[in-house]
Amino acid sequence: MLDKHTEINEPEQPLHCCGSLFGCGDEQGVGVIREDLKDAAVNPKSADRLQHMDEIDQERLDGYLTARGRARRKLLRASGFMGALAAVQPWFAKLAQAADASAAGNTGSQRTDQGRVHVVESNKESVRLGVFDTNLPPLLTVNSGDTISFPNTWSHFLNELQPGVPVDKLAQLRRDNPGKGPHTIIGPIAVKNAEPGDVLEVRYRKFETYGWGAVFNNPGSLGTGLLPQDFSQGQVKYLDLDLHAMRGKFASDISIPLKPFQGTLGVAPPDGWYPPLTPGVTSSVPPGPHAGNTDLNEMSEGSTMFIPVWKPGALIFTGDSHAVQGDGEINLSALETRMKDMRIQVILHKQKNFAWPIAETPTHWITLGLDKDLNKAMTLAARNAIKFLAERAKLTELDAYALCSIAASFRVTQVVDIVRGVHAMIPKTLFAAGLRRKITVV
Repeated sequence: MLDKHTEINEPEQPLHCCGSLFGCGDEQGVGVIREDLKDAAVNPKSADRLQHMDEIDQERLDGYLTARGRARRKLLRASGFMGALAAVQPWFAKLAQAADASAAGNTGSQRTDQGRVHVVESNKESVRLGVFDTNLPPLLTVNSGDTISFPNTWSHFLNELQPGVPVDKLAQLRRDNPGKGPHTIIGPIAVKNAEPGDVLEVRYRKFETYGWGAVFNNPGSLGTGLLPQDFSQGQVKYLDLDLHAMRGKFASDISIPLKPFQGTLGVAPPDGWYPPLTPGVTSSVPPGPHAGNTDLNEMSEGSTMFIPVWKPGALIFTGDSHAVQGDGEINLSALETRMKDMRIQVILHKQKNFAWPIAETPTHWITLGLDKDLNKAMTLAARNAIKFLAERAKLTELDAYALCSIAASFRVTQVVDIVRGVHAMIPKTLFAAGLRRKITVV
């Protein structure tokens, strides 16, 4: 058994031992991209080569690039896409040979691209119900570049949410803990040398869920969700998750494609953002400049969130594991679950002075707007997108305003967490390769 904070110094084992992209392992010739090679070859910058091959449909490519975990695992079966990848197969083969040679020559040492890997178990010492408690001593302190693994995360209400538990019990747990969220929050975890004005880059490396999920709305009397006045009766539905096909069974003839992510991940919030429950203790429900409960479903494997640091040490908190969520999250919950393993890598950038988090996927840059008023959240997301384009793409603000109107998509992230969220999706494909390589978040 691992202690609650264990440091791993063994390299992760790849799924397949062969150096070739195609025809490896037990898949009888159906290609599987190794995770270590994907990390080396398909990141927001090096994916550029694939993203600008004319014969690849961009939406499908986004799905494959961000699905490294959709089954860690997910097979690439589309023949057109496989044909396109075949053109760059020698490139992947070289990466495989280099990775395997490195592993053979450095047995027992951690891969340098992940730094040290720290393991934080969920237990009574490491979790709290529904709050970011900055009074607690850090569970551990990590260095910039280190990876944190969270095995066997707990479900809502300190693991009380389990298949078969009725909605009345969930509602009573909410009543018994006024002001707190339902989330089981792990933390805090400190980052060495992090200071206000810095930015913490959080790379989402791995999400592996359990085989069940739950979606629920509280009874209307609790006033939660978008439409409590329409649904006086609460409900909870438990879904079986097929982790090979990466689909959840909603009904006999309805299944949901899974896209695991962490609904809540953030740092200690700034003073004055939201009234604390007690000094240093803030509800986990409202997201803000510290990120937190953003419920941004784009934050799946392969994505990155850049979060402003507001307190010394940054103080990372996380929880609220999701198997999938629609934009809006209207009834109150995503498909809530637990993670068998969740991994993030944290990188510290000194004195960048961001006001709001910015997110990045292989295909988009994403700016956020958060406010109790949805109109104000929309305005803030738009202003943040305009500022991003003006500063990074060297546009005038008028041109950035125009570009957002014709090419960016503004989506309602969620409307059920006191503070509403809007996120602006800026496609990377708008920009020529040379310009795109120059556009960086930090």
